[in-house]
Amino acid sequence: MRTRPVLRDPLGARIQDRLRDFASGSPARFAVLVFATLIAIFTVLFSLPIATSSGERAPFVDAFFTAVSVICVTGLSTVDMATFWSPIGHVFVFVGVEIGGIGVLTVASILGLVISRKLGLRQKLMAAGDANPLRIRRGPVAESQAVRLGETRNLLATVAVSVLVIELFVAILIFPRMLLEGVPPLEAAWESVYIAAMAFTNTGFLPTSTGLEPYGSDWWFLGALMIGVVFGAIGFPVIYALSRNLRRPRKWSLHVKLTLVTFGILTLGGAIAYFALE
Repeated sequence: MRTRPVLRDPLGARIQDRLRDFASGSPARFAVLVFATLIAIFTVLFSLPIATSSGERAPFVDAFFTAVSVICVTGLSTVDMATFWSPIGHVFVFVGVEIGGIGVLTVASILGLVISRKLGLRQKLMAAGDANPLRIRRGPVAESQAVRLGETRNLLATVAVSVLVIELFVAILIFPRMLLEGVPPLEAAWESVYIAAMAFTNTGFLPTSTGLEPYGSDWWFLGALMIGVVFGAIGFPVIYALSRNLRRPRKWSLHVKLTLVTFGILTLGGAIAYFALE
């Protein structure tokens, strides 16, 4: 009797199975892996000659530091960001900051969703556990206040919509002002989107060497940036909770209340301190 040969799974299928098992079995380590992989990828991208304005390969320390900075949205740099990087390099900065602004943990959850085509229990707890915007009481989580697994998909959708809508809104507001400043239309379109992203992610990188100096006394321009900064500062879980219960403050969770109160105190206190010291 002849036995049928056992067909081995293609290499791609086996790798996908390994990644799926790793993502569902250890979400924390999967998130760290995503974080390290992103930094490695952007270090390579910033090391390319096309990424610099001089056409020469950037030193490894500058490429590595910039990669960490854009993914961690720190706003720190070892080079003049406006002049050192080429237009392609600024595209890399923009993409990296967007990924970092969304959050590596959120990206890890999304990648886990893509790989396994569904979010497992542990991944959903990771994505919406400690910062669960629907959690109302402190202390141990009762069954009624446990993470609603179906809400995590809505939270991830809120992340994507928030990034698109808020950044586009800010860019539309500042685009005409840049035209009035004499910036060419195509350049103004790119810079308005770029600056809107830097404001929303609270990063602060700018594509021009003059920075915001031409708009230093422009309330319209600065006000639009402040809108982006505020929404980026309060975070996606708060935006999600407010989008559901904006007119019902009694249903705001403890996380939402603490975030808004602390943000208001720090903003008002900082403004008073600046006026007093000046």
